[in-house]
Amino acid sequence: MWDMPKIWVFRGLKKGILTTAYPKSQPTSEEVPTASLPPRPTDAVDWSAGERGCPTGAIDSGGKRVDLGRCVYCRLCSSAGFTFDDGSGSRAGALQAGLTGRHAAGARRIFGRSLHVMMIDVGSCNACNLEVLNLSNPYYDLSRLGIAFTNSPKHADALIVVGALNPAMVDALKMTYESMPEPKLVLSVGACAISGGIFRSAEGFVSPVGDAIPVDVVVPGCPPSPVQILEGLLLAAGRLKETGAMR
Repeated sequence: MWDMPKIWVFRGLKKGILTTAYPKSQPTSEEVPTASLPPRPTDAVDWSAGERGCPTGAIDSGGKRVDLGRCVYCRLCSSAGFTFDDGSGSRAGALQAGLTGRHAAGARRIFGRSLHVMMIDVGSCNACNLEVLNLSNPYYDLSRLGIAFTNSPKHADALIVVGALNPAMVDALKMTYESMPEPKLVLSVGACAISGGIFRSAEGFVSPVGDAIPVDVVVPGCPPSPVQILEGLLLAAGRLKETGAMR
């Protein structure tokens, strides 16, 4: 029994610390697993059936599109002909963060090689929180890109908002945003923050985060993986070219 810790220690020493190569190379299937891939219609898709079975109204049969801001990746639409992997194992098109009209219409922020990020939870299940905090571990090593977390809005360049906005957090969110120095960025991370997700019809849900404060980048997912959140940060800071996946 006592030998097990030793085995894991020696295994870790042998493997060493392997930091992701992203963004210099495309993410791997481990970094963006199939569960983090958005639904993709096949040739045999039944849009009407998909719309009826979607719990968040993400599927629009009339426009034949999927609103990734509402999608919670529940896979209930798979019976209607939607798939979640093209079978190639490629993750070249897996990243889904997108600029909002506010950011796209204005000049890109200039932050040099330093970016301080604060996270605020306005009513989450903690899933998105954990994925955001994973960016600090040795594998993702956020500091290698000059990005660090801060607990003070007065020191923050970017604000990551997670969760379905509830009445008790509206003023706190606005005060946090107002306390940040200019220029400042806001990322709405996860379906709950973007649209309310499964809570959009709940009595305790107020509105999408974008209705309370200006949002620059949305990162869909339920929850999005750390590398997808990292994509959003780099996109917001102007260090990454937008792919247009959200449009």
